[in-house]
Amino acid sequence: MSTPKILILGAGYGGLLTALQLQKKVNYNEADITLVNKHTYHYITTWLHEPAAGTAPVDHARVELDNVIDKSKINLLKGVVERIQPEEQTVTLQDQRVLSYDYLVVGLGSEPETFGIEGLRENALSIRSINAVRQIREHIEYMFAKYKNEPERTDYLTIVIGGAGFTGIEFSGEVADRIPELCREFDVDPSLVKVYNIEAAPTVLPGFDKELVDYAMDVLTRKGIEFRINTPIKQCNPGGVVLATGEEIKAGTIVWTGGVRGNAIVENSGFEVMRGRVKVDEYLRAPGYENVFVVGDCALIFNDEGRPYPPTAQIAVQEGENCGNNLVALIRNDKMTPFVPELQGTLASLGKGEGMGVVGQKKVFGSTAALLKKGSDLRYLYKIGGVGLALKKVRL
Repeated sequence: MSTPKILILGAGYGGLLTALQLQKKVNYNEADITLVNKHTYHYITTWLHEPAAGTAPVDHARVELDNVIDKSKINLLKGVVERIQPEEQTVTLQDQRVLSYDYLVVGLGSEPETFGIEGLRENALSIRSINAVRQIREHIEYMFAKYKNEPERTDYLTIVIGGAGFTGIEFSGEVADRIPELCREFDVDPSLVKVYNIEAAPTVLPGFDKELVDYAMDVLTRKGIEFRINTPIKQCNPGGVVLATGEEIKAGTIVWTGGVRGNAIVENSGFEVMRGRVKVDEYLRAPGYENVFVVGDCALIFNDEGRPYPPTAQIAVQEGENCGNNLVALIRNDKMTPFVPELQGTLASLGKGEGMGVVGQKKVFGSTAALLKKGSDLRYLYKIGGVGLALKKVRL
């Protein structure tokens, strides 16, 4: 009997954890495992708001795959997926290489959801990758430098953050922390800098308890963030945004954090999707394909009340581990285990030393929340790369 071929697309949280679980449990020559990724590294999405604002080095959020993957067990392939042919059990890469599989794991991540806002895709930056956050950081610095040559253009010093979900709130906290440093570096009067966070929903951080939301807004307002809640962005142009109220905010930097949808490749490959995400079965398989697993932002899972779980890193990690275990079960003709998320709580940072969130049933605020978030980050680093990686990446 030939060795089963397992192909994993994407080394985000779901794809990487699937690969690491297989690496740990599969014996040599028991399966032919290939991990395809666009870059030579995995990036920690939940940290991207820091380098985007310039409060942490860009490489801080990056983990080289060579440092965590055992290449004697897993083939690492740098490539960009163009399409999946589930009927033929093949995947085509952009350079036209064709890879075949017996089992496929799709972990291709997400794309920004623009909600049809005119000009958003063309004129807003978005926190979605190492290269994207490098561009945001450099763009903000460039606008401060440009203002020094055109001092009448105070709009260069205005930053609009579209979306007050998790990423938008965390990025707001980091930007607020970075501004005093930028003002010193570029010799800019801090009173001229404006940061707006604009949210279409009636509240920031939808789904969070009101006490936590009020705390987050209070901390960020004191740091200088101006909120526009219950106010959709109607249009985005090169020089700013127009709100549904008719107000126009001129801005040198527009960063969109207002939601994600699944990867278009999944939709274009013929899988049943809702907003680009596959409604998977209890084993994380795509409808109609018992050998195709979908993890991370591409997977849609509903809770007992029939509401979708948010596409978080915490859930993607658990999906990856479950998927890896189930692939081991399949190649050994054992029984698979249904996926049941175990939500351990949610923590948001609000800038240096500040945070809030829920751990178990308990609400936490301030420096306690910030420390717990660091602890949770360290646990993840330890999980993927052991003590060495955790010590190398820790920032106190």
